[in-house]
Amino acid sequence: MPIAVLALALALAAAPAALASGSASLTPPGGSNQGTGPAARALVTSLATGMRQAGDQSGAEVVDLTTQQILYAHSADTPRLPASVQKLYTTTTALSLYGPRARLTTSLLGTGSTRGSTFTGTLYLRGGGDPTFGSASFDHSLYDTGSSVQQLAAKLRSAGVDTVAGRLVADGSWFDDDKGTPATANRPSIELEGELAGLDYNRGWAIADGTVYYRNPTLEAGLQLRAAMRADGINLPGGLPVSTGRTPAAAAPLASVNSPTISQLIELTNTPSDNFFAETLLKDLGAQFGSGGTTAAGVAVVQAQVAASFGVHPRFNDGSGLSRYDRTTPAQVITLLQTMAGNVPFTSSLAVAGETGTLAYEMNGTYAQGRCRGKTGTLHDVSNVVGYCTARDGHTIAYALLMNGIVPDYAHPIQDRMQVAIASYDG
Repeated sequence: MPIAVLALALALAAAPAALASGSASLTPPGGSNQGTGPAARALVTSLATGMRQAGDQSGAEVVDLTTQQILYAHSADTPRLPASVQKLYTTTTALSLYGPRARLTTSLLGTGSTRGSTFTGTLYLRGGGDPTFGSASFDHSLYDTGSSVQQLAAKLRSAGVDTVAGRLVADGSWFDDDKGTPATANRPSIELEGELAGLDYNRGWAIADGTVYYRNPTLEAGLQLRAAMRADGINLPGGLPVSTGRTPAAAAPLASVNSPTISQLIELTNTPSDNFFAETLLKDLGAQFGSGGTTAAGVAVVQAQVAASFGVHPRFNDGSGLSRYDRTTPAQVITLLQTMAGNVPFTSSLAVAGETGTLAYEMNGTYAQGRCRGKTGTLHDVSNVVGYCTARDGHTIAYALLMNGIVPDYAHPIQDRMQVAIASYDG
């Protein structure tokens, strides 16, 4: 971890208890957005210039979390399209409800009998909503982690099974049948970056660039497990026909593989701004903590948790921010950032300015590089960035810059200058 990023993580972790609970009140210095010293006035001037350039469909709030002072606010209570800033609501809910060390499980169960090393009967491959489940090579190239059909086949063999006589049923019933979200008419799309399924294989991508999808990703997972079993030396005397269906309650566990931890999954979501991971996690939340594995059920869980954790009520109907129904305010985002400031798994999930994820090519060579962590949000007419900076005076500054009605390529330089000004603040 770069020294500046480590310093930011330590500063966030050391934030007062009031920050962790979200109970502290924010106060503007001197009772207004205008700071009392020259550094504060210079910061306000820089931020105000940026917001004028962004136009009248934009809003911002910037807060010194160390002193609990609002350094700048502009239309901070006006709802805006969050775009991928929406992912912060999804991932903080997953982190809170599952816990940082939890994992999602893909299981292999059976009904039948085992004699010696031969299993005779029906195998059930039951998905648990793991967005990384697929091939080992795919996982390595995209995530450098994940669970695979090769791992599952090896675990079955390690359990003492080297022959399977019967059939294999792939079970994706952890989720409903919608492969997309309301923003994509519940169909897969390039923007969604995959097919939503309770049992998926390589995100549902039939080719590596994600432009062609499997007709049935759940069935494909079963077919690929069969191929992995053969490659691992498991004998399939009857060919092991593969179909889709549900796992009966009487099925006994034979082997399983686990996803990366929830902490790792939210980092894989937030740093690159992965829509597929966000929407999969949303359905997982609905399946585990709500009324079922649907987008609507996941939304209900997130809405309830966001209200309970942060006391805010943004409007949304998806987990990634693709929907143009979604709305949030800079002040609501700041409340989330304030509350989560001491949560290292969360802060570590954000992109680092000039170094990683969606901020890798922003603020390179500036004072902000390595000193700011953030989450971007982009649609064709939306460019948002929110996060934390360790300022020149060592204080932790939270910021939410939500710019709507703007071309992202025009907005990015404006936002970069504003974030550099925040990082350079020496109050």
